Amino acid sequence: QVQLVETGGGLVQAGGSLRLSCAAPGGSFSSYAMGWFRQGTGKEREFVGAITRSGYRPYYGDSVKGRFTISRDNAKNAVTLQMNSLEPEDTAVYYCARRIGSTITNPYDYDYWGQGTQVTVSS
Repeated sequence: QVQLVETGGGLVQAGGSLRLSCAAPGGSFSSYAMGWFRQGTGKEREFVGAITRSGYRPYYGDSVKGRFTISRDNAKNAVTLQMNSLEPEDTAVYYCARRIGSTITNPYDYDYWGQGTQVTVSS
């Protein structure tokens, strides 16, 4: 069983920044690409970004491109989502997940998910 644990959510004003972390203790973390998704109240789960096993060339959803940055530290079994210039529309529960399929934007290509962390951006 793979356990993913997100931390770092909270309340921030528009224009501010937050840094989310996802820890994956044990297992073969470096063998898998990872992704971040989010889900706002009453909305479908939305792709935020993804990163390859090596951390090379992260890929982002259009709504966060240029504002969010994904990185990973395989020595620490952790992946990070740095969120800058936050907007009220970024309010959601954020999830990290382990990818096993070939379509990085499809949540069904991810098998293990964290419990999520709430991000709230006030205007």
